[in-house]
Amino acid sequence: MIVDIVEKENVFKIVGLIDTFKKIGTKVHEYEVLGTEKELSKLIIEYKIFGGIIAIGDNFSRMNMAQKITKTLPDFQFVTAIHPKAVISKKVLICDGSVIMAGVVVNYDSYIGKHTILNTNSSIDHDCIIRDFLSIAPGATLGGNVEINICSAISLGANVIKNMNIGKHTIIGEGALVLNSIGDNKIAYGIPAKNIRQRKPSENIWSYS
Repeated sequence: MIVDIVEKENVFKIVGLIDTFKKIGTKVHEYEVLGTEKELSKLIIEYKIFGGIIAIGDNFSRMNMAQKITKTLPDFQFVTAIHPKAVISKKVLICDGSVIMAGVVVNYDSYIGKHTILNTNSSIDHDCIIRDFLSIAPGATLGGNVEINICSAISLGANVIKNMNIGKHTIIGEGALVLNSIGDNKIAYGIPAKNIRQRKPSENIWSYS
C-alpha cells in the first residue's frame, strides 16, 4: 500500500526495498530487495538514496526499526507518504515518516507525529494530537481535541468522542466506542469501551483478546 501511495504521489522514485529477512534480489511489487538495514549506509552511496519510509505495520516494531536506523545514521531522512485522495487541512502538521492513506480526513489544527499510519477512510477531527508510532485503522473516527499517545492503536471502525485522551501503548479494539479517557498499556473495547486487561508494549497490536 505504501508503494502504491509513493507511486501515485510521484514525488519520489523508488529505487528498491530494504528487508531484514528477504534475500537480496527478491522482487516485491516489482521492486528488488537491495539489502538489510545493516547495509543501509553503503546502499545510500551506491544508489544515491535521498531517504526512506518504514513500511512495518506493528507500532512497536516500527519504533524499534526507526531507532535502530537513527542510531546508525542520525541524519537519515525519513519521508512521508500522503495519498493524493486524502483530505488534509492546510493547518495540519505531519511529521517525518508518517503514512496517510486514501480517503483519510485530517481537520484543522491537528498534529500527526512521526512514523504514524492513518489507514484508509479514517477521520481525525480538529485540534487532535496524534503522537509518534501510532496506527489509526480503516474507518476509525476521532472527535475534536482527542490526544493519542505513542505506540497506541485505534482499531477498525472504532470511535473516540471529543476531548478524550488515550495513553501510550494502548489498544482500542475494533468497533469500540470510547466515552472516557483510557490510560497507558491498556486493552479496551466494547460499547462503551472498557478496560479489559493490561498489555506489554512489545505485544503485537493485533493480539488484543
